[in-house]
Amino acid sequence: MSNTDKISKAKAKLLVDYPFFGSLASKVEIVQNDDIEAFRANDSKLEYSSMFIDGASVEEIEFALANSAMHASLSHENRKNNRSGWLWQMATDYAINDMLVESGLQRPYQAHYNKLYEGLYAEEIYAMLKDELLRDDELEYEADNPEDVDQDNKNNNDQQSQKSSSTEQILNDQLFEEFVLSEIEKEKDDARFPDAVKRFFNLESDGKINWRDELRDAIDRYARDDFVMMPPNKKYISSGFYLPSATSETFNLVVAVDSSGSIDDELLSEFLSEINYLMLSVSKYKIDLLVCDEKIHEHKTFYSGDELEVELQGGVGTDFRPVFSYIDENLEDTNLLLYFTDLQGVFPKDEPNYEVKWVTKSENKPLFGTTILMNEV
Repeated sequence: MSNTDKISKAKAKLLVDYPFFGSLASKVEIVQNDDIEAFRANDSKLEYSSMFIDGASVEEIEFALANSAMHASLSHENRKNNRSGWLWQMATDYAINDMLVESGLQRPYQAHYNKLYEGLYAEEIYAMLKDELLRDDELEYEADNPEDVDQDNKNNNDQQSQKSSSTEQILNDQLFEEFVLSEIEKEKDDARFPDAVKRFFNLESDGKINWRDELRDAIDRYARDDFVMMPPNKKYISSGFYLPSATSETFNLVVAVDSSGSIDDELLSEFLSEINYLMLSVSKYKIDLLVCDEKIHEHKTFYSGDELEVELQGGVGTDFRPVFSYIDENLEDTNLLLYFTDLQGVFPKDEPNYEVKWVTKSENKPLFGTTILMNEV
């Protein structure tokens, strides 16, 4: 059986055995690359060596297809941030392969797997691997390009910068993400839907707000505005061509938490639960979190996938104005402010030039912006 036939058979078998993984794998581009040892996920692409396919069973090729599909689905490349490229790839492999093994797929011996990382997210595994690297000064792993970590990270950052300037790639990522969400909605109640997948997409969360729906309009507006004529693409100005430029792939979101005396511990807990749900539900976000009452007590920055850790200080009256002043002075790239509050406080006189959504249980009406009601379940 030729390699092409084996891959086709594995895709068909995966679709029957694991419909969710099979549907996602059907959207993955498959490319031969004999410069690698076995297989590797690269955005929404599966690269494989002919030697691996020659020696692999159909079931092991199913595993490779599912691995690549899940890398694309979980936006791991966009969640890398400033982490070392090869170490992040390794951590995401461990997380995904644990999920695939738990789901019953047959793992090739070349695939990264360790029961030590069972049930962990990629961010947690990365931290453990990094600690081990610093402690032992080496890992039993050889990067594709065996240079030092700094050079590898520089190369990955260069590649990421090039990718960020590609409108087509960004739109493809968005389309793939929408496809994944539609497949989850369609398959999640099927008895064959893998339980191990549910925690990765937070399908068992007790969050009350559908953040994907609530933020969709703001994200769509940002995506359209992100490819505009100002600033133009500087590469072509000297030739007399004014082409749009892609300024950023990251949606800059500010979340303010009202920690004033009128917010009891139960409501604060619900606020944090929703913020945690938000961070687990979405990708490609930079989240600046502000804790405040009549002043700003804390400012922490998170990226989607990071663990929510914050100390809630406050307890006096509420004044909304310091948050808006702080954003104007320090967070000028803000696209959207989510303000968790009971809406009992002093509002600024002027409406800002970014969107504001007040997340609350109160029926009070804010002076501007829209409200998201935390309804009881």
